[in-house]
Amino acid sequence: MLKLVSSLSRMLLVMITAMMTTLCAAQPAATVAAASDLKFAIEELSSMFEKNTGHKLRLIFGSSGNFYSQILQGAPFHLFMSADETFVFKLAQANKTIDQGKLYAYGRIGLMVPTGSSIHVDSELSGLRTALNNGQINRFSIANPAHAPYGARAKEALEHAGLWTQIEPLIVLGENVSQAAQFATSGSTQGGIIAYSLALAPQVARLGNFALIPESWHTPLAQRMVLMRNAPQAAKDFYEYLSTSAAQEIMVKYGFTMPRP
Repeated sequence: MLKLVSSLSRMLLVMITAMMTTLCAAQPAATVAAASDLKFAIEELSSMFEKNTGHKLRLIFGSSGNFYSQILQGAPFHLFMSADETFVFKLAQANKTIDQGKLYAYGRIGLMVPTGSSIHVDSELSGLRTALNNGQINRFSIANPAHAPYGARAKEALEHAGLWTQIEPLIVLGENVSQAAQFATSGSTQGGIIAYSLALAPQVARLGNFALIPESWHTPLAQRMVLMRNAPQAAKDFYEYLSTSAAQEIMVKYGFTMPRP
């Protein structure tokens, strides 16, 4: 009798486990549209989140402005992580989101040149100025200011330094800041202005030299995230997870400043 009860208990446990596995598998994956400056940070965070929860995330990286346009046209995203909170506010006004979202970080920009470059890298861009005056710059990369917040801030910083008029004819536009970073480190340009979060990633850091540009030289990169109205539970859970201390520690590791409570 005891053996029969034990056998039934094991069978019941197997059935419950199978049911739970099926239920987890049935949960829809959440699609996260994230600004490309978040690539390395969010990839690390999503890996931890999926491991701890069993949820599945689909990550798509690009420029915030392009995502904004795509969401207006009905793109099936569930969580939008913008590099500029203005896009989130506009989507909320268009009734595309559940609310106005949450500020999740402040970003930074800086000058990066490829390894071996003779251009001096400094926060005040004096080395860049000298290189321009000496004819050492033929191509210089930033993200497209028309739809990429990091590109818009790069332009503002160059204008603040009095270099925009001189360097504009030499600009090579990246579709987003991640592509601008590729241009700046590959040797296809003599350098560029990229996201601090990308420059801190080992995959990028080993490819060049980087210096932060003063925050006062450009409009703050206030980065805001928001859930869409059709967001599944996985997206909602990830949204909340990003505000935990564990997640914020990862963000700080990649150079982001956390908003004050």
